[in-house]
Amino acid sequence: MATTSLVLADIVALTLASVAAYFIRQSFVSLGRAPDLGGAISDSAVVIAAGWLLAIMASGGYNPRLISAGPELYRSVMRASLIAAGLVGAGLYLTGVPLSRPFFVALFLVGPLLLLLVRLLARRLLQRARTAGKFRSRVLAVGSPSAVRGISRTLRREAWLGYDVAGAVLPISEHYDRGPQDIDGIQVMGREDSLRSVVRLMRPDIVLFTAGSTATAEEFRRTAWDLEDLNVDVIVVPGLSEIAGDRVRMRPVAGLPLVHLDLPRSRKALTWTKRAFDIAASSLALLLLSPVLLGIMIAIKRDDGGTPIFRQQRVGRGGRPFTFLKFRSMVTDAESRRDELETLARDRGNAVMFKMADDPRVTKVGKVLRRYSLDELPQLINVLRGDMSLVGPRPALPQEVSDYDIDAKRRLAVSPGITGLWQVSGRSNLSWDDTVRLDLYYVDNWSFTRDLLILARTVRAVLASRGAY
Repeated sequence: MATTSLVLADIVALTLASVAAYFIRQSFVSLGRAPDLGGAISDSAVVIAAGWLLAIMASGGYNPRLISAGPELYRSVMRASLIAAGLVGAGLYLTGVPLSRPFFVALFLVGPLLLLLVRLLARRLLQRARTAGKFRSRVLAVGSPSAVRGISRTLRREAWLGYDVAGAVLPISEHYDRGPQDIDGIQVMGREDSLRSVVRLMRPDIVLFTAGSTATAEEFRRTAWDLEDLNVDVIVVPGLSEIAGDRVRMRPVAGLPLVHLDLPRSRKALTWTKRAFDIAASSLALLLLSPVLLGIMIAIKRDDGGTPIFRQQRVGRGGRPFTFLKFRSMVTDAESRRDELETLARDRGNAVMFKMADDPRVTKVGKVLRRYSLDELPQLINVLRGDMSLVGPRPALPQEVSDYDIDAKRRLAVSPGITGLWQVSGRSNLSWDDTVRLDLYYVDNWSFTRDLLILARTVRAVLASRGAY
């Protein structure tokens, strides 16, 4: 069903691309720069579209497993588009079939963009439907209790993946007394030596093997043989987590699925290209937003007569302190009242960062500034000075850093940012563990493309005001 819908959407997209390319081509005809080829263009467009769809199919672009997540869905479309363009160009040259060059160029510029848009919308719709409880798959997890517990928590958190762990099977080495037993509310159905009967009884959509399941490769192969005729998908989760897909490459060699893993990329986040982009973007933003900055400063000054700029010591890359700039959104004596408030309430059980959804220190102007993150704009000066980056972990207070464990200290390996995964994923609604997890993911998996994607998602997060207080 998903494949059929995607093919139909692609046909609509290629039809729209052909129409757009035709009108672009006709503009050249009206200018006298191209001959009128009449119906030859429409006939050629049908053939090109059919070949294009076949190229997408051959490249794996209609694999339903790719729709939910991962970059391969988009890569397959771009790969198929290049193949289609190359074959069409070569075919036209060899056969001498007349086809307008403006039409050809416009079609293979507009077409890939619309095909990518189709997949983006399909992915978003599927993820929203899964989050709402539709199109979900029942999963039987196989592995040690700790591994099952970890993977089930991840799948509950990432509800958009559409996996519900409905049962667990323990390794043969684990004790199981065949009585009522559960792992974080997940019923234990038996041990691995009874997996086939458990699958027959439970009828899961997926059998997921976690770390610590079968003891040897031979045992796993025999287990796969047992499941061969039971119409169930098999997923194997290696003992890796929080690693971006572009750092992992699978190479089957001599029957061994070798997983090649790139080392963490924190040092790549310190390259001159990131710094050059920060300087150029922050300079341009300060120039364009200067009237807004001036208006905010006047509004804050008129509100209570205090200084518009709030300065605070924060900890930057490598643990170096710097003066952090924000528009003041609280009363002038906010810092002296913090200790009193900390004893009263701390959101989300956060043992490190202090946040209150209804902080009484926030002014009327400050509430508006915080709602749309306008109080963060002076940090563009921090970026220009080199204290911060546009994208990075949240800049920490010295007292927060003093409470860091060894994992949290990894956040200091790169420059803090005005925005980051923490902001586009919920900001103040996040627990401390989730904040650290997202920041560590960013540090270890940095790429310039990921920075651009985070900046794009920041605009949506700011407009939605999610977790802003």
